[in-house]
Amino acid sequence: MKKPLSPKAVADLVPDGARVMIGGFMGVGTPNKIIDALVSAGKKDLTLIANDTALPGRGIGKLVSAGALRRAVVSHIGLNPETQRQMNAGILEVELVPQGTLIECIRAGGVGLGAVVTPTGLGTVLEEGKQVLEIDGEKFLVEKPIRADFAFIAARQADYLGNLEYSLTAQNFNPTMAMAADTVVAEPEHIVPVGVIPPDAVRTPASLVDHLIERST
Repeated sequence: MKKPLSPKAVADLVPDGARVMIGGFMGVGTPNKIIDALVSAGKKDLTLIANDTALPGRGIGKLVSAGALRRAVVSHIGLNPETQRQMNAGILEVELVPQGTLIECIRAGGVGLGAVVTPTGLGTVLEEGKQVLEIDGEKFLVEKPIRADFAFIAARQADYLGNLEYSLTAQNFNPTMAMAADTVVAEPEHIVPVGVIPPDAVRTPASLVDHLIERST
């Protein structure tokens, strides 16, 4: 059984400068209580690994506006003008990674692969400084696996052991990120007794989850 922690207690675990993965897609499926706690704690110099930086004042966008990020590894920033402003001003370093490449590199980090090879990005700025392999006459970029110190993920519900079930598109990044970090913290909407979640609905097993965020009272 995992004793749920408060969002503040989780934020206290995170040192300035940590690498953090945060699940979600434009704010959907994002662990908002954890983000609010990181902002309230005044965390700085974080490296963010996520699909995007959401919108101003929403989800990950709160971390951007609070100046908590030093670097962002994301697939796009088009919906957050504050991210763009900070990038252009040299405040925030942004590494744009094609979405499919990004999630595959995270998966590789989770399952222990040494690299990902992909044709995506050949002949563009993404190729600069990267190894190129030729396999059966075709060229591929070599992309390194991605891992983080912490993965903060959102789930529809968890049981008291930490098994997680997700809703719809929240499955896009959250389950994969749960495999690729040293410490995994899940923020479920509900915590239910063991057995309520059908075994075939569990997308992240309890063995991968270190902490649960307590339910709102």
